Amino acid sequence: MRWRGQKQSSNVEDRRGNRGPSVGGIGGRGGMLNLLPMIFKLFGLKGGVVAILALGAYGIFTGNLGGMLGGDSIQSADPQPSGPVKQSAAEEELVSFVSVVLADTETTWHELFKQMGDSYKEPKLILFRGAVRSACGLGQAATGPFYCPSDQKVYIDLSFYNDLKNRFKAPGDFAQAYVIAHEVGHHVQTLLGISNKVHQAKRSLSQTEANKLSVRQELQADCFAGIWAHHADRSRQLLEQGDAEEALTAASAIGDDRLQKQSQGHVTPDSFTHGRSTQRVAWFNKGFRSGTLKECDTFSAATL
Repeated sequence: MRWRGQKQSSNVEDRRGNRGPSVGGIGGRGGMLNLLPMIFKLFGLKGGVVAILALGAYGIFTGNLGGMLGGDSIQSADPQPSGPVKQSAAEEELVSFVSVVLADTETTWHELFKQMGDSYKEPKLILFRGAVRSACGLGQAATGPFYCPSDQKVYIDLSFYNDLKNRFKAPGDFAQAYVIAHEVGHHVQTLLGISNKVHQAKRSLSQTEANKLSVRQELQADCFAGIWAHHADRSRQLLEQGDAEEALTAASAIGDDRLQKQSQGHVTPDSFTHGRSTQRVAWFNKGFRSGTLKECDTFSAATL
């Protein structure tokens, strides 16, 4: 992928140097001190001492001893800075790469929204390590990148790219770009009102039917990622030979069927929420070949 030297987005927010979300204080203002009578009543003198020592050790381990003893139990959703970000040269380059990809998605979607007579609102992309608090709740690196429609932000721990390469066997910079473009695809769904319609529809559906609707939403985000790839290739010649195959490999690697087969040894189609590998590849290809939103109507498609 020809990304070096390209424009970078101003919408990347780096929270990698922030302290991660921690467990709130116990018992509200006054914390554990207010609970001493109850602890001794429940466990007796000896048991109470053991319980207090255990809780104290937990407070020291988590760095929340002050809150447990007498701080407020309400945790701020605001990130808590802890100093400059320490990163390797490889990680620094990856940050630049992510910023370039985000900027290029902005170029594509600004143009397409303009063609529709509308304006595109750019999302923020949040870099974090380990865990992060979003308007959609606590996000963790183990769950992979995600988009939160409530705050219209994309969240990613860059360590996911190691998983993509090593665990999912989907190496390459364009495979990494596909992941960002997919999450931005969810942002496009939010702006178009699609996400809200899906959310409302799920309320009256069984879990199985709601999962099927989630699959259609995810496959459309794959198709939207393909639209971005189409324009990045045709208009700005960012793609190199083999890049499209990298994205298709990534889409295939994170299909529900393949992930379930790896984790539990069998496949449970009713629990799918993102689609089969073949479906994810097919819908990315539809967007990549056409470059138009009309080809990405997964909700009206008779078959996926």
